[in-house]
Amino acid sequence: MRIVGGEWRGLGLAAVGKGDAASHLRPTSDRVREAIFNVLVNGARGDVVTGAEVLDLFAGTGALGLEALSRGAAFATFVDSGRVARGLIAENIAKARCAERCKVLGVAADRLPEAERAATLVFLDPPYGKGLGARALASADARGWVADGATVVWEEASEVIPPAGFDLLDARRYGQTSVTFLKRRSAGS
Repeated sequence: MRIVGGEWRGLGLAAVGKGDAASHLRPTSDRVREAIFNVLVNGARGDVVTGAEVLDLFAGTGALGLEALSRGAAFATFVDSGRVARGLIAENIAKARCAERCKVLGVAADRLPEAERAATLVFLDPPYGKGLGARALASADARGWVADGATVVWEEASEVIPPAGFDLLDARRYGQTSVTFLKRRSAGS
C-alpha cells in the first residue's frame, strides 16, 4: 500500500500484517483510492481536496486522510478506536513527516466529542454491513464536525441512501466496494 498521488506519491505505508481481527482493518486499495481522488479533484464540483479540512472516520491505516494531505489538504483528523489502527496511523504520519497537519482521536466514530474544526471533506469507511457508517455520520454532523457544503465519501458493501441533510452526488462500484459521494446541505436548504 502506498500514496498514489501528490507530494508523497509512491510513499510506502505501514503494512497491516495480520492486524487485529476485532478492528476489521480493510484498507482501501490503491486502485480504489486513485479512483476516489480522481472524482474529488476532477469531478463536477471541481477540486474539493486542495485546502480541505479532512475528517477520516474509521481511519484504519490513515491512507485516505494521508492521500488528501499529499494532494494539498490543509489538515486531517483521523478517528479510530482500535489500538492497532492508531499505531498504524501514527507510523504512517511519521513516514509522511506531517504531524503538524494531523490529529488522531482514539474514540469510537459514533461517539465523537465536540468538533474543534469543521471538515469540508469527510471519509467514512466503516466495517461493511454493520450500520456503523450512518451512526458515525450522524454523530459527526451533530457534534459540528461536518461543514455546510462538505463532501462525504462513504465506502460500503452497497450504495447507501443519503441520510437527512445530505444529497447524493455520485455513486460508483469498484469490485466489492461501493463508494457513495454525498454533499452536506447548507443550513436553510
